[in-house]
Order: sequence, then C-alpha cells, then structure tokens
Amino acid sequence: MKQPRYAQWSQTSAAAWAGFAAELSDATGHDLGLEQNGGYDLHFSEESLEATVSQYEVLKEKLGGDYPFEVLGHNALRREEPAIGPKVVGAILHRQDGHANPLNLLRALADDVRRLGGQVLTGKHVTHADKPDLFRVSCADGTEVHARKIVLSAGLGAMSLGPVLGFKAPIRPQRGQVMITEKLPKLINRPSLIARQTDEGGIQIGATNEEVGLNNGVTQTGLSGLAAEAVAAFPSLAKAQLVRSWGALRILSPDGLPIYQESPDMPGAYLVTCHSGVTLAAAHARFLPDWLEGTDGAPNLEAFSEDRFTLS
Repeated sequence: MKQPRYAQWSQTSAAAWAGFAAELSDATGHDLGLEQNGGYDLHFSEESLEATVSQYEVLKEKLGGDYPFEVLGHNALRREEPAIGPKVVGAILHRQDGHANPLNLLRALADDVRRLGGQVLTGKHVTHADKPDLFRVSCADGTEVHARKIVLSAGLGAMSLGPVLGFKAPIRPQRGQVMITEKLPKLINRPSLIARQTDEGGIQIGATNEEVGLNNGVTQTGLSGLAAEAVAAFPSLAKAQLVRSWGALRILSPDGLPIYQESPDMPGAYLVTCHSGVTLAAAHARFLPDWLEGTDGAPNLEAFSEDRFTLS
C-alpha cells in the first residue's frame, strides 16, 4: 500500500509467471501446478472490507489506474465459491493473483540450473567471503568458491554474512504457522490468505504473523486461531483431518519490501532478499540478470536499495 513501485514489480512478475512456468516445465518435466485465475482477500465485516477497498483505491490512483480489482458481496462470492460460509461478508478479487506448487518450483529451478551448466552445492555452510582479486567464498568444510560476481541471497543468513560484504542487511525473522489437511475433493476454486487448495488436493491453512525471533515452532494458540478462521470461511473444513503443521521463518526487511543492493565496499557483490520469493520468481529469473549485469534493459530497482533505511 505504501510503495507503489512494489505493486508494479509484483504485477510485472505476475504477468511473466505463465511463460516462466511453461519454460521451466518444458525444460525440466516438472509441473509447477500454476493456477492463475485470481485470488481473494476475504473479509468478515463490512467495515474491514470498505476500509481495505479505500486503501486499494488510493494505491490504484497512485499507479495511474493500473491496479485492477473487483469487490464481491457475499452473494456474488458464493456464486464463485459455493463452499464459502455465511460469516464472510465479501471479498476483494484480484484476477492477477494465483498460486503454484513451491516445492516443484524449487526442484525445477535447481534442475534447470544444472541443465544450463551451473553447479548446485548443497549442505554447505558459508563462513566468510572476501575479495583479494576474485571473490572468494569460504565454507566450513574447507570448500572455496571463486567468482567474478556473487549474489547474497541467503535468507536469514544475510544477518551475519551481509555486513561481511558491506551491506547493512537489516533482516529479521517473522514466524508463520501453517496447517495442511488431508487430500480432499475440489472445495476451493481460488486461493486466499486464509486457505488455498493445492494441486494435490490438500488445503493449506494460514499463516500467522509472529515476532518471536528465530523460534520456528508451532503453538496451540496459533494453530487454533488458524483453524477457527478457516472454518469460519469454509465451514465444511470443520470435518477435515489435519495431516501436518509447521512453523517457518519469513525473511523480512524493516518495511517488509525486497532489498536489491550492490555493495558499496565490494563492487560485484549484490544483496537480493525478499519475502515474496514465489511471487517474484518470474521477475528474478527474467529481469534481475539485466540488473546484475548493468545492461540497458535493467529494471529500475532504486526504490528497493538499502538507502531507504539510512535515516531510520
């Protein structure tokens, strides 16, 4: 809401996702399970729905009208989602939205890196990086990797490795708890922040937003809250069997937006970190290389530099 450039960047990636998924699937044989038929922001009160719509109208004006969304009342939503419960007063429908299978995306990306001649080193713990001539990345097991350029995209590892390379890297963890149901017949047509049905039939519920440091556990309070909200949205889920739950740590900057930054101390070292890694995967694959190589076609990512944190 507060950074229109991020809305543009997300929309750019969303528009590139279908071609990106098709290319990866053709190259690797992995079906990414992409469904891009829209997604919902569900609301349980008229007040919260109206307030959110007002915020989106402001954002849309800042983007010159380029931020399409539709507002559905309960009856219109029910025609789209017959399983929706009576407590849901309406929803905001974003037709650019969708979802994919993130595990298949990860497998496909790794396989395509190998197909294109890249090497994937797993189980490595990077302890240091410096630049005597080329960059030298040192690992705990003695492995060294030398490169002309390096990209630090180590998630929460940027908290310790970022300053070594001259970055502020003001990264923090935020826990999200998630629940998965048994595989069910088709129940949910479009994903929402409350629940989405995966291509395999299971329904993913959640997640929470908790400031608990590096604790990635689950709590009864967190899971109960997720379950109650999901049942309020889709009452038939009350009878669903839960098969697993977990906590995971988001990687957040102070304002929640990505950071794209070349090191002022070590040119050729770049920090790339974001929370929306799946959403932005297409933009990172298609457009970020131009930024890393400084070509004429490079996207303008100045709004996401670390300079925005200087005053704070």
